[in-house]
Amino acid sequence: MEGEVGFLGLGIMGKAMSMNLLRHGFKVTVWNRTLSRCDELVEHGASVAETPAAVVKKCKYTIAMLSDPSAALSVVFDKDGALEQICRGKGYIDMSTVDSDTSTKISEAITSKGGYFLEAPVSGSKKPAEDGQLVILAAGEKTLYEEALPAFDVLGKKSFFLGKVGNGAKMKLVVNMIMGSMMNAFSEGLILADKSGLSSQTLLDVLDLGGIANPMFKMKGPTMIQKNYSPAFPLKHQQKDMRLALALGDENSVSMPVAAASNEVFKKARSMGLGDLDFSAVFEAVKFPEGSS
Repeated sequence: MEGEVGFLGLGIMGKAMSMNLLRHGFKVTVWNRTLSRCDELVEHGASVAETPAAVVKKCKYTIAMLSDPSAALSVVFDKDGALEQICRGKGYIDMSTVDSDTSTKISEAITSKGGYFLEAPVSGSKKPAEDGQLVILAAGEKTLYEEALPAFDVLGKKSFFLGKVGNGAKMKLVVNMIMGSMMNAFSEGLILADKSGLSSQTLLDVLDLGGIANPMFKMKGPTMIQKNYSPAFPLKHQQKDMRLALALGDENSVSMPVAAASNEVFKKARSMGLGDLDFSAVFEAVKFPEGSS
């Protein structure tokens, strides 16, 4: 990946990812809707552009990491958006978690102007982003995938190329749907143990020694018991992913009662004002289903 890399979106994930690129010697130009979020990256050697269009004009490759489909679309299509400066030879890599329709729409717009497009959503939250341990689920232009591998190797521990645009988005939604459903079952188990007079910590120890041991339970369990929901992956984004996964289920006539029930609990948690906390805060909505904590 020669030359400057553009980076659009400096939320929890984007900030950590662009910092990793800088740390590994990439030249990076950043943009964020709230420009003050760029300050810390500037201290580490990043340049700042005023608009997405300005980033694309300056850089051969631009990476976007945005919160949801509407943000991903607006950064491309709005006035001063990326599309204004896309031309032959420019690569646009969208690492946001969106539905395949959104990805396809962006892809068609980029390629119609001669650009190359890759969707590359990631599996992993704040700590894997900081540690360069994300799993990258890419689809679209194979050439761009190969050119982006030096950056992907810095950002992630493994990259998959999944074929045509839409497949990366779909794989990410399936993964996050399973994760959200598991978090609900885990919350119910913690509460059932507690209400039955059992130690939550002992439950965590038992789970960690069995066939359903996994890094999420190990990492989130202790913080959930302490009611510490500092956001690694905000709950409102998890609920958005459940909604998009259920829509994918509708399209494919797949019955998803567990995911549907989990989505309802995430919605309840949002209505309780927990949307900006970590997705593990769904624990509170399971504990107090009427929303009266």
